[in-house]
Amino acid sequence: MKEIEAEALTEITNAKEELALEKIRVKYLGRKEGIVTEALRSLKNLSLEEKKRQGPQINALKAKLEKTLEIKKRDLEEGKNKKTLDIDITRPGEKIIKERKITTGHLHPLTVLENEIKDVFRSMNFSVLEGPEIESEFYNFDALNVPPDHPAREMWDTFWIKSENAKTSKEKLLLRTHTSPMQIRYMESHEPPLQIVVPGRVFRFEATDQTHEVNFYQYEGLMVGKNISLANFKYVIETFLKRIFGKDIEFRYRPSYFPFVEPGLEIAIKFRGKWLEMMGAGMVHPNVFKAVHYNPRDYRGFAFGGGLERLAMVKYNIPDIRLFYSGDTRFTNQF
Repeated sequence: MKEIEAEALTEITNAKEELALEKIRVKYLGRKEGIVTEALRSLKNLSLEEKKRQGPQINALKAKLEKTLEIKKRDLEEGKNKKTLDIDITRPGEKIIKERKITTGHLHPLTVLENEIKDVFRSMNFSVLEGPEIESEFYNFDALNVPPDHPAREMWDTFWIKSENAKTSKEKLLLRTHTSPMQIRYMESHEPPLQIVVPGRVFRFEATDQTHEVNFYQYEGLMVGKNISLANFKYVIETFLKRIFGKDIEFRYRPSYFPFVEPGLEIAIKFRGKWLEMMGAGMVHPNVFKAVHYNPRDYRGFAFGGGLERLAMVKYNIPDIRLFYSGDTRFTNQF
């Protein structure tokens, strides 16, 4: 009993927290396997003389350990409370809160706007897709009615990826100059009717200034079916832009040229008193349908595309595209 007492008192003295103290209590006084508890149970196997001699010793040890544990527990609680209250209570609470406040992160304004665009088109039953940023010449140009010798290729300043073994247009690789290649990829594996929107990053080899960057984001849309017309296009685009900029905007449609549509259109809106060009669009060119083995006599469709940065610059009144890629938290924290 003396050995058990010495060992238990040492453990109690060295305990640094309440959880450790509780483990010690269970070890010695636990109902099931406590050392002192087992000693009390074993008394029934002893003679009457031994019971009279050992019984009082074991009960005295039990009482001593219970009292010691209670005192130690009180000491630990007092030390914990003292530590908790170890602050300058004369300091203003508001100042303490501000100093300890954790600043949360912000979504990038382009991410905010891209999510909004996705939500708008999903509400009109469009599927949202993604495509590869490294494309082949075939998908980026040829299948979109821009053959190798076509002067329209000068509209895109392309980053080409060197490959000594590339011979065909499907083997020649580049950083995609627009998100339109995904239209071809999707139509190759799906039958009409279909309607998709494709946001994503694109690349152009050009000088950087207030309105140009070497990489930026676009959103691309396509709808194909048997009776699709410009009237359908007008409804979809006006619904989309009114959801982004508000209902009090005017629209202007002007003829334009893009190799993959015929006729081609430029869409502008009057926003805050100014006419602003927002995107290019048009009815899908028959040669694009032929490239994906659709019969142009059976199907018609429209396509459109615009720059995400352009949309954000107009919506949020941002003067310089380079701000999106500056990494300046004073800019991103506004969104």
